[in-house]
Formats: sequence, C-alpha cells, structure tokens
Amino acid sequence: MTSPAEYILTLSCPDRPGVVAAVSGLLARHGCNIIESQQFGDRAGQRFFMRVQFAGALSEDELNTAFATLAPDFAMEFKLRDVARKPRVLIMVSRFDHCLNDLLYRVRSKALDIEIVAVASNHPDLRPLTQSFGIDYHHLPITPETKARQESEVLALVEHYQVDLVVLARYMQVLSAELCEKLAGRAINIHHSFLPSFKGAKPYHQAHNRGVKLIGATAHYVTSDLDEGPIIEQEVARVNHSHSPEDLVAMGRDVECVALARAVKWHAEQRVLLDGHKTIIFPR
Repeated sequence: MTSPAEYILTLSCPDRPGVVAAVSGLLARHGCNIIESQQFGDRAGQRFFMRVQFAGALSEDELNTAFATLAPDFAMEFKLRDVARKPRVLIMVSRFDHCLNDLLYRVRSKALDIEIVAVASNHPDLRPLTQSFGIDYHHLPITPETKARQESEVLALVEHYQVDLVVLARYMQVLSAELCEKLAGRAINIHHSFLPSFKGAKPYHQAHNRGVKLIGATAHYVTSDLDEGPIIEQEVARVNHSHSPEDLVAMGRDVECVALARAVKWHAEQRVLLDGHKTIIFPR
C-alpha cells in the first residue's frame, strides 16, 4: 500500500479569528491528516504565522488550488512544498573550508535533508574537497572590474541547477545590491558575531586583545545591508583569559558550523518565516 504524500504549508496573514479553523477544516475536507502544527500571532505587527505538516492523497497542484481559493478570504500569503522534494542548494565559498566540509558531511550522513547541487568559489582551492563528494565545482574568479560578470555567472548557475537556496559558507565577497535583491529570502550567510565591534582582519585576535568572554556566530538572510539581514540562528561559546587567539579561531569555526547548519536545516524544512526585518522560527 502506497503511503500518502507529505506536505509542508507555511502561511502568514493579518491576525484575526478563524484562520486555524479554516486551514484545518480545508485539510479535513480533503482527507488530509495533520502531523505537526505550529502558529504564532505577532501582537505588535498584528500578523499571524502558521506552519502545518500534513499527509494526504491530493496532488501538490490540487492542494495549491484549494488554498488559492481560501487565501483571499484572509489576505493570506502561503507556500506549499512536497516533503519528498529536497531543496536544491548552491554553496558559495572562498578559502575557508570548515562550513563547507560540515555541510557536505551532514548531507552525506543524512543529518541534513537537502541536495547540494554545486559549489561555486572565487578560488580553486576547495575543488578536491567538493569533488570527493561527487559534486560539481565552479571556479568563478572575481575582481572589481569583473564583479558584474561574475555575479551574472552565479545567477546562471542558480538557473541551470534550479537552485532553491544559496548558502554563503564563508564566501568572502560582498554581494551587490542587485544580486541580493534577486536572491531575497533564499540566500543565507554566516559571520562571526563580533560584527560590527571587530571589523577588518583577524577579528578573533582583536577580540582576544579586548578580553571578550563570549564568542559567537550569526546566520542570517542576505540583504543589501551588509551582515544586517533577518537573523535565523546564533550560537555562542564561553571563553576566558587562558584561551589563545588560535583557540578562539578554532572555537569560532565550530560555532559558525553549528549556527549555519541549523539555519540551513530550518530553512529547508520551512521552519523560518519572515516578519519584516526579523524571523519567526518554528523549531522541532
């Protein structure tokens, strides 16, 4: 006997009575069984957010049609995804390999349910690592004079591989406002949480010199405001005077990997909903 398909529905709309009843009622009328449901009403913004995972016999097209009929009654914005379809991910990286290696391993060990379709870099260094996992590697050099052309090549890869999400896994280049706009809501970056306090070279050494007690990392959506996009996840580690700058660098790499992996996982499972300049997270 074939198991029914599983879907994830996410939605947002003005906060008002009856939204949950309308959604659950529609699913019940179509013979769908709710597996997981989470919701949140933002009192300040008067907006309602909901994530529902359910199983049913209807096709994705049929369900989209059903919810498209319901949506106008609540001024509702919604997305529906078949759980069986893994999000297709393009990873961008420069020379630091820790975040890339971590994501590759998590996918291979089935801890992260995405499909990494390609890796792009402005350096050739990480080609052997990437190809050892059987994944295409694209070397896209960049200079100030070739930035526009290089970004058009990035967009060509996004189209060619039908990419759902771009992950900047320590990609040490600033994306143009135009590219940020085209990737809005589907590009995630990771950076050390010292920004903006410790800008420039060797931020962990700067932090060590100032005697910090916590180091951390922030994963966020990419916007044209450098490192100020909606935050998805943050991770910290406590340090003290006995830690050397090299210790801080090593610990910083660990927290960067953890924060980025969680952000990618939550995005892939549609557990992240945008609420203006912030995010609503429905963790499992």
